[in-house]
Amino acid sequence: MRSNRRAVVKLSGVALAGLASRGLALGANISSAPRPLRILILGGTGFIGPHQVRYALSRGHSITLYNRGRQKEDWHGPVEELLGDRNTRDLKSLQGRNWDVCIDNPTTLPFWVRDAGLALHDRVKQYIFISTVSAYAENKTAGADETAPLAQYSGQDAMAETQETLRAHPALYGPLKAVSEHEAQRYFPGKATIVRPGLIAGPGDESDRFTYWPVRLSRGGEVLAPGDGSDPIQLIDVRDLAEWTIRLAESRTSGVFNATGPARPMTMREMLATIVSSLQVRPTLTWVSSQFLEVQHIEAWRDMPVWVPAQGDTAGFANRSIQRALKAGLTFRPLATTSVDTLAWFQQQPEPRQAKLKAGLIPDQEDAALIAWKSSSHGTTG
Repeated sequence: MRSNRRAVVKLSGVALAGLASRGLALGANISSAPRPLRILILGGTGFIGPHQVRYALSRGHSITLYNRGRQKEDWHGPVEELLGDRNTRDLKSLQGRNWDVCIDNPTTLPFWVRDAGLALHDRVKQYIFISTVSAYAENKTAGADETAPLAQYSGQDAMAETQETLRAHPALYGPLKAVSEHEAQRYFPGKATIVRPGLIAGPGDESDRFTYWPVRLSRGGEVLAPGDGSDPIQLIDVRDLAEWTIRLAESRTSGVFNATGPARPMTMREMLATIVSSLQVRPTLTWVSSQFLEVQHIEAWRDMPVWVPAQGDTAGFANRSIQRALKAGLTFRPLATTSVDTLAWFQQQPEPRQAKLKAGLIPDQEDAALIAWKSSSHGTTG
């Protein structure tokens, strides 16, 4: 049932340029910002941060990174590194310093934001907090905007929550992000920018939530696809998110923004078709109903990444309004570029990393589900 051939992906000129600059859009064609900024990035070595740093340097800004110093990058410009650990409330290296803007990327824990606020509330002119659409209370309403109610924390003390308790209770993720947003607005009134991304895709993604599809489709053969193809999807390339964040700093734009895409609605069928076309491969898609997937214990989002059924409690999950972000200058590169660049990045990873995707179906699961689907006299392909 499964093809064992290894796909040979013909990278486009755009993709090769993107890889040469490690994901930096437009390369040398990036223009200088209207005025140089002093930008402090809390984190900066994870998924979003390196793309922010490269773009900001290309725009002529001065960059300071605050982190635990676990990773090193060869930046194409001077980058100051300050060491500290927010888990132990060690922010001494930030004392007595001033920046135009602080970008807070990795924060989930409210006490991290509180401590940043205590240290920086009078030291920066803008605080950009990267939150998440998971901060919303529910996903039932299609087209909901930034005014939708946020999740409520119901524990004993949000400021006492740690990374350990969050790992033990992942359902706390959204509520703690919501509390963190409140702390950002409390300590940076009038100068807080809250960015709520949806699924973030692109080179460097260690979750594999989008990566699964370029990898799986590139292998060819029969591919299990969820639903009937009509469910909406939303995602954003990490480089689009990173670059827009820097532009928000340049314009000193405050407020709350849903940050996902694309600019126009896209269905699961359109997404997979775009990936197939961009990779120049010819798999066979077998669309399997959400009811059948549930019976097979194949979960949306985890086993079928990107996708959730557009019905019931998840009717609005991948259908949030992004009009406010579009008006604030959020732009998107083609999904084809994201697909090709993501696969090329993944194929450069060590073999053990490539051998085990962190999301999606393993081959045996997929084969068993396809057999069961056909045995049930269902089955549509295309």
